[in-house]
Amino acid sequence: MLDLYVMLYMTVLGTTMVLLFMDSRFPQWVSALAVYGTTALLIAAVIFLYDACGIDTLLRYYTLIVHLPALLLFFYLSRYRGWRLIFQFLSSILFCSLIQHGAGLVYYLSGHLQAMLLAYLIFTTVILIFLIHFLRPLFFRMLLELHHGWWLLCLVMTAYYVIIIYLIPGYVGDALSSTIIKPAISFLMVGFYSVTIFFFSSTQKEMENRHAAQMFMFQLSALQSRMEAVNAAEKSIRIERHDLRHRLQAVRELVNRGESKVALDFLDITQKRLDDQQIVRWCKPPVLDAIFTSYFDQAKREDIQIDAQIALPDSLPVNEGDLAVVFANALENALHACTKLPQEQREIRCKVISIPSLMFELSNPCAENVQFDSHGLPIPARSGHGLGTRSILAFCQKYGATCSYTLQDNWFSLRIIL
Repeated sequence: MLDLYVMLYMTVLGTTMVLLFMDSRFPQWVSALAVYGTTALLIAAVIFLYDACGIDTLLRYYTLIVHLPALLLFFYLSRYRGWRLIFQFLSSILFCSLIQHGAGLVYYLSGHLQAMLLAYLIFTTVILIFLIHFLRPLFFRMLLELHHGWWLLCLVMTAYYVIIIYLIPGYVGDALSSTIIKPAISFLMVGFYSVTIFFFSSTQKEMENRHAAQMFMFQLSALQSRMEAVNAAEKSIRIERHDLRHRLQAVRELVNRGESKVALDFLDITQKRLDDQQIVRWCKPPVLDAIFTSYFDQAKREDIQIDAQIALPDSLPVNEGDLAVVFANALENALHACTKLPQEQREIRCKVISIPSLMFELSNPCAENVQFDSHGLPIPARSGHGLGTRSILAFCQKYGATCSYTLQDNWFSLRIIL
C-alpha cells in the first residue's frame, strides 16, 4: 500500500512540475483546471489497476496509463511542442525521481516511516523552490533562444527514464541494489543536467554582455557623431555671421536702388542658408539626444517617416545611460521591422511625456504576426534575437516601471510607464 501512495504522490507532483515548466497557450486557470482534472482521472486509473492487478502490473503499465496521457495533454496545452516539451516532461520525471530516491535513502538508513515522510516534505519543498525561483525563468529563456539540439538532450533523458523505470526493478529503500544504483544514476543525471544549464546560462550571459558592450559603443559613437555635427554647425554659423555684414551691405544697396523684390529674395536665400545650419535637438539630456538623432537619421536614410513628440525634462528620474539603452533597443527593433515593409508603409511614431510621470510609446507597422509568451513579451522568431527585449525588461525591473507590448491592426507598440 505504501508503494501505491508513493506513486499517487509522484503523479500529482510530476504534473505540477510540468505545469510549472510549461508556457501554456491558455489562461493559467484553464491550464490548471485541465491538468488537475486529468490528474484526478489518472489517479483513479492507477488505483483501479492496483486493486485489480497488483503493484507489479501497475509498474509495468504506469507509462501507458499515466505518462503517455499526461504528455498528450501537455502537447495540447503547451505553446512549445516537439522535443522541447518532451524535455520539459522528462525534466519533471528527473526531479520527481530525485525526491523519491532521497526519501527512499532516508527510509533505508533510518528504518522509520516518519523520517521518510519528513524527507519527502523537505526534498519536495527545496526542489519546488529551486524550480520556481531559479530554474523556471532560466528554462523559459532556453525555450525562446535554443532552437536546436533538444533531441540530443531528450535522448539522454530518455535513456535515464528507461534505466530507472524498467531496467532496474524495485524502489529505493526496498532492495539494496535499487537503493544504491538508482540514486547513483540519478546523481550522474543531475550532473549532466547541471552542466547543460550552466553552459546555456554562461552562453546567455556572454551574449548579454556582448550586447551591452555594443550598446555602450553605440552610445559613444552617437555622442561623437553628435559633437562633430554640432562643431560643424557652429563653424558654419560663424562663417555665416562673418559674411552677414557683406550680405546686409548688398541688401542695403539693392534697397537704395529700388530693387526691393530682389532684396527680399536675397534675404530669403540668406535665411534658408541659416536655417540649414541649425541643429535639431530632440531633448536636452545629451546622451538621449544623441541616440534619437542617430536612429532618426538612420530612419531617414531608409526612407522611414518619423513622427516624434519628445518632451523630456532636464532632470531625469532614472539614469540617463540606462534610459538611452532602452530607447536604442526599441528604436533598433522598430527600424528592423520597418525595413521589411514597402517604402510607403514605413513609419515610426515616438511619443514621450514627463507629466504626470515619465511615459513613452514607440509604435511601428509590422508585417509579421508577432507571438507573445505568458508574460506578454514578444517571442523572437529566430535564435539570437530577443536580447533587446530582455534588456528593456531588466530596466523596468530595476526601476519599478510597467512595460507592455501590443499588436493591433498590424501596428506593434511598446509602452513604458515609470
